[in-house]
Amino acid sequence: MAVAFNYVQTGLTMTNLHVYDTTLRDGAQQEGLNLSIVDKLAIAGLLDELGVGFIEGGWPGANPKDTEFFARAHKELSLRTATLCAFGATRRPGVVAADDPQVRALVDSGASVVTLVAKAHVRHVELALRTTPHENLEMVRDTVGWLTAQGRRVFLDAEHFFDGYRADRQYAIEVIRTAMEAGAELVALCDTNGGMLPHEVADVVADVADATGARLGIHCHNDTGCAVANSMAAIQAGATHFQGTVNGYGERTGNADL
Repeated sequence: MAVAFNYVQTGLTMTNLHVYDTTLRDGAQQEGLNLSIVDKLAIAGLLDELGVGFIEGGWPGANPKDTEFFARAHKELSLRTATLCAFGATRRPGVVAADDPQVRALVDSGASVVTLVAKAHVRHVELALRTTPHENLEMVRDTVGWLTAQGRRVFLDAEHFFDGYRADRQYAIEVIRTAMEAGAELVALCDTNGGMLPHEVADVVADVADATGARLGIHCHNDTGCAVANSMAAIQAGATHFQGTVNGYGERTGNADL
C-alpha cells in the first residue's frame, strides 16, 4: 500500500504525508557505492513494493547514466505506488529557464515530478553561484514557473536552508515564498551540513510554516547522528514531506534512514 495516512497533532489534520526516497541519488553518493543502471532499476522496483510515495531517480542531463536510467525506466519500470522524480537545479544566472539545457533535460526525462535544488543561503548565492540574491530569486521564479508551464509538478529543495536561516532569516524565507508563488507544490528545508538538533529544527519549521503558509518538507543529513530525530521533529512541527534513503546511505555520514 502507498504510504499516505491521516495524522492529527494539536488540532492539525495532515493528509498524504509524502515519503520521498532519494537512495538513487543522495544514497549513491555513499563512499564505495557505485550503482549501475540495472541496479537502479532493480532498487526502484523494490522501493515501489515497499510503498514509498516518490522515488528520486537521479539528475538527467548532468550525467549519461542518469539520462539513460530515465529513458529505460519509462520502458522497463511499472510502478504501482511510487512516482518517479527527476532531480536538477534552477537555471544558470543570466539565462532564461527555457534556454538552459539542464533545465530542458528535466522535461525531456519524462518525469512528472521535478525536484529542484535552489540556494537558500546568501553566502552560497554570492560565492558558489557568483550572482546576486535578487538574481537567485529570479532563477527560482523562472525555473519553477517554466517547469509548471510544461505540466510538471515541482518540489523545491532549499539547500543549506537552516544555515541560511541563521545567517539571514528574511532572505531564506523569501526563497520559499518565491518558489510557492511561482507554482512549487512544496519546499523541502535541507539540513545539508547535518548540523542541526531536533529542538532547533522544530523551532525553525514552525516559524517558517507560520511565516509562509507553505507546504514544507524536511531533508536531513546525519552528521550529528540526529537525521531521523530531526525529521520526526520537523513532522511534529508541521512538515508533511519527508526525504530519506535506504539504510541512511549518503555522502559523509549519510542521510535520514527510511
